[in-house]
Amino acid sequence: MPPDASTLDIIAFVWFVGSWVGFTVIQDHLLSGRNVVNQHLKIVRRHWIERMLERENRIMDSQLVGHTMHSCTFFASTNMLVLAGLIGSFGAAERAQQLVSNLSFTVQTSHQLFEIKMLLMVVIFTFGFFKFTWALRQYNYCCALIGSAPMPPVRPEDRKAIAETIGEALTLAITALNGGMRAYYFALAALAWIIGPIPLIAASSGVILVLTRRQAFSATEKVIRIQTDWLKRNDSIN
Repeated sequence: MPPDASTLDIIAFVWFVGSWVGFTVIQDHLLSGRNVVNQHLKIVRRHWIERMLERENRIMDSQLVGHTMHSCTFFASTNMLVLAGLIGSFGAAERAQQLVSNLSFTVQTSHQLFEIKMLLMVVIFTFGFFKFTWALRQYNYCCALIGSAPMPPVRPEDRKAIAETIGEALTLAITALNGGMRAYYFALAALAWIIGPIPLIAASSGVILVLTRRQAFSATEKVIRIQTDWLKRNDSIN
């Protein structure tokens, strides 16, 4: 680490990484069955595929998957533009440091520490690019699974088994897409490190609060939960 990197800088960096990793592990792996948007949508996707297997015309289903794939492609392309801009900015890093240092609310840092902060942004967007491209590949796999789905009539037990498989494949693709989009949120938090370590801690915590509220306490979660509960009740009746 550069000599001017304080203990608070190291704590802030560890807090940032821990917040991101911790939220990802909890959100994607430890909240199964809990009242959060991502868990509700797993049930919704399974029912969607079950309904798809009951109809011969599946143009609407392919359009829905294609729409999400276009969104994934857009984010991947935008990610590359941001990444190219960040890498190009290293050629003017010294001038950028001088401009930032002249701001009254920023902490004075060495050129080496400033480059490390910029490098962190590059790492984040590189991670995001890998997530988006992996999500896009998984969507292609999902298209193959949907295309191979049998035409109706499909036996109820086969319909549920196929819906579980394709629904899980869609969930894995969307989980990768969510991971890439999450990188955008934490990139904004990492940008606060330019101001200082305390703003980095505050920004990381703020991102966690925003994402948690949207997943578990938003009006969107309530609406999706109502639909999910109805689907569960309908399952038990049938």
